[in-house]
Amino acid sequence: MADQPELTVENRERIQAVASSFGPSGRSLMEPGRVLVGEGRLIKLCKRRPQPRSFFLFNDILVYGSIVMGGRWNKKQQIIRLEEVEQEDLEDSTLMCNQWLLKTPRKSFYVAAASAEEKQAWMEHIENCRNLKLQSLGRPVNVQPVFAATWIPDHASAICMRCSSRFTVTHRRHHCRCCGFIVCNSCSKARVVLKNISNKPVRVCGLCKTSLENKDKMKTPSKQQNYRKQKEHDWKTNSLEDTPEYEASSDEESEEQDDDSKPTMWFNNSEYCYLNPEHANPPQS
Repeated sequence: MADQPELTVENRERIQAVASSFGPSGRSLMEPGRVLVGEGRLIKLCKRRPQPRSFFLFNDILVYGSIVMGGRWNKKQQIIRLEEVEQEDLEDSTLMCNQWLLKTPRKSFYVAAASAEEKQAWMEHIENCRNLKLQSLGRPVNVQPVFAATWIPDHASAICMRCSSRFTVTHRRHHCRCCGFIVCNSCSKARVVLKNISNKPVRVCGLCKTSLENKDKMKTPSKQQNYRKQKEHDWKTNSLEDTPEYEASSDEESEEQDDDSKPTMWFNNSEYCYLNPEHANPPQS
């Protein structure tokens, strides 16, 4: 792109448009050598239900956020470094079709595309960009960081996965940051520093606290791991229509639904990409 100034300018305009779509709360995305590879909407499995999110793939990072104002703007900008990402292909479930798992040290979550072809394109582009980034950093491709546990969605259990007490309006759900289980406040009073997630102590359940204190690596399948696998299988194979509404987790942020669909756009050095003119002058806070 350095040999074609007009394409460099176009790429800068694309990146600025993405950053501006998050308004004044979004962080700047302009970095030397950064290229916008593609953008589109994916379904992210949140704590209560699947929600549409805007995703933007660059050659070194993956950016996503909530959709507001009918897709005209985004909020809650999240930035993931591609060298820290690992993908896991998954089979379809009644909850989400064309799904796969994105694992990172700070957060791991399920996403789904509108079609099998779009899913394959996303996974291939992410993996290609990740490998190129690792090569540029001189790191081996097969070395994996410590990944955050995937949170089990709220609808998967009406009771605490530790003490079996039933959740109510006042007896609310929480998530252990170490194992991802849905637990009550009494079973998750402990706070532990998980360096891959935060330098500050985070909520963990009593069993995980004991395991961490004992430096139990849990290298062999344990009763806890088998229980988690069974729970994951249960909620993956049951639709939301068959699940009663429960009180939301107290860890959950407010979610805004947007059913509008938007096809994924993949860019190259010569292709023009539509830029929303409103993003040139974002609203001031």
